[in-house]
Amino acid sequence: MLTDMPETFQKESSLDRFFNRAMGQALKLGFAPGYMRLLEVRGRKSGKTFTTPVNILDFQGKRWIVAARGETAWARNARAAGHITLRRGSRAESLMVRELTDADKPEIIKAFLDRFKSQVQRFFDVPAGSPPDAFRATASRTPVFELIAGS
Repeated sequence: MLTDMPETFQKESSLDRFFNRAMGQALKLGFAPGYMRLLEVRGRKSGKTFTTPVNILDFQGKRWIVAARGETAWARNARAAGHITLRRGSRAESLMVRELTDADKPEIIKAFLDRFKSQVQRFFDVPAGSPPDAFRATASRTPVFELIAGS
């Protein structure tokens, strides 16, 4: 069981927390970029529902979420629960999540970084635009989930 965050986790700054709260409110009202959703997941220990804004990546005909900061609380909770809810305004979508193996992550991480570079480049040592093989080392510390309809 994890007691401390791995050294690859980048803690939210005060500005990040402010932005996430503001974006969460915007998402609740339905005002935010089309690729963003408010992720809701039940805490694996407390049972409380936690929320955080996430970017949804549409790639290879599937939808993905990536924990760019590394092993985050939402990623651990999603892994334990096996499902999440994505909200935008009054719309809610309940989804199953399937975590990818490290070998399957590089292409998805690359696509995520290429798509959302301005928001997430600071969390990756590998620059956007790099080939998928450059993300092999990053894969072990970056949770990636496929979103599956029908939970």
